[in-house]
Amino acid sequence: MRTCEQPGRFPRTIGPAIRGGRVIFTEAEAQDDRRVAWAFSESFLTEDATLRRARERAFGLGCPTISPGTGALLRVVAAATQARTAVEIGSDAGVTALWVLRGMLPDGVLTTIDPDPARQRAAKAVFADEQVAGSRTRVITRPPLDVLPRLTDGAYDVVLVAVDALSLAPHVEAAIGLLRPGGVLGVVDAALAGRATDAEGHGETAAAVRAVALAVRADDRLVPAMVPTGDGLLLAVRR
Repeated sequence: MRTCEQPGRFPRTIGPAIRGGRVIFTEAEAQDDRRVAWAFSESFLTEDATLRRARERAFGLGCPTISPGTGALLRVVAAATQARTAVEIGSDAGVTALWVLRGMLPDGVLTTIDPDPARQRAAKAVFADEQVAGSRTRVITRPPLDVLPRLTDGAYDVVLVAVDALSLAPHVEAAIGLLRPGGVLGVVDAALAGRATDAEGHGETAAAVRAVALAVRADDRLVPAMVPTGDGLLLAVRR
């Protein structure tokens, strides 16, 4: 297959492809196959009662959360890096934090930073429900950009960013500084379910997310990948 790329755009695949032993010629056929694959990946692992309750709390707060497929991948990232230190910038009321904690080493510590007291109270309820030791979490209810400069640069195994699109860039830059060599950056909702892939539209929010993704892709400090789970998960390893 061939790809073409224009400035400000993500690559688009063109021409026929082979999927499941058959040739896909049309975009409609490819989209159907992608939807099936996406649905299978999202339902591959079933969330338990603790995660379901965490989602219910988040829903009650009007708080967007990561998808089960995204959570499962972040747990894999935490396990693969043997993470002892992780930072969550922007809380989804404990859903992301719980997935990550389950992948970290038993003595790993996760710091979650969000200025919303209700979300942080919900996160604490999730940790209590999971019976996470108090020494394994730091719940900070302050604006992340006030807190991040006080954390130790180059000391963290995993740093996740889930903040408003229009303030995404400075949070991602701060997150990169926190990572040790080999540490992993994660940016959730990084494709806005596809809306961030087109440079010609979808407004200011999509433009901001797209700009961050392209900046991460061009950053020599990072080895990046965009993963089509949930609404898009941007991952990058710090060199």
